[in-house]
Amino acid sequence: MSSLADLRKDYSLAGLLERDLAKDPFRQFEKWFQEAEAAKLLEPNAMVLATTGADGRPSARTVLLKGLDGRGFVFYTNQESRKGRELAHIPRATLVFPWLALERQVIVEGDVTRVSREESEAYFHARPRANQLSAWISQQSSVITGRAVLEDAMKALEQKYAGKEIPLPPHWGGYRVAPDSVEFWQGRRSRLHDRLRYRRDAKTNEWSVERLAP
Repeated sequence: MSSLADLRKDYSLAGLLERDLAKDPFRQFEKWFQEAEAAKLLEPNAMVLATTGADGRPSARTVLLKGLDGRGFVFYTNQESRKGRELAHIPRATLVFPWLALERQVIVEGDVTRVSREESEAYFHARPRANQLSAWISQQSSVITGRAVLEDAMKALEQKYAGKEIPLPPHWGGYRVAPDSVEFWQGRRSRLHDRLRYRRDAKTNEWSVERLAP
């Protein structure tokens, strides 16, 4: 097995200067996201979602970004899951997009709200039918006795909704992370990385940019 010292890497693909940035973090994110897609990264919309429980313990998992506009970053999930319960208690989250092949990452911090029921309905019915059924089946984050529990439930629901529209489950929907901080990280040689962070002024709602030491 190789030692960790053998895995050391220097970053040299690109740099990130203040003059390179878009006016706001949403436009800058879209630019980098398009470049991640062009580079054919595997699931560039995959992001680590970090939340905090009522006991102060953090938790993290990977989810998929499903929407972005000037209001924030949107993902969908079972709202009775661990992350849903934690967001109900502390409605703030951090998102991390680890685009390692491009020597980049984006870190988003902000308040979290549920998206409207209408938005959740529209997205839910755009999903593959099997995915709609699975949203009804999985009591996400709960302990089950085995995989047969899921497979048997899927068969039962396939029969129940054969030829019918599948309704949106009452426990399933979207969340929007409205950022007050978005950091764009670009790896550089000798670990002198570029870290440029947009911060939103709570009073003026305007964005400013600051450089962070690597």
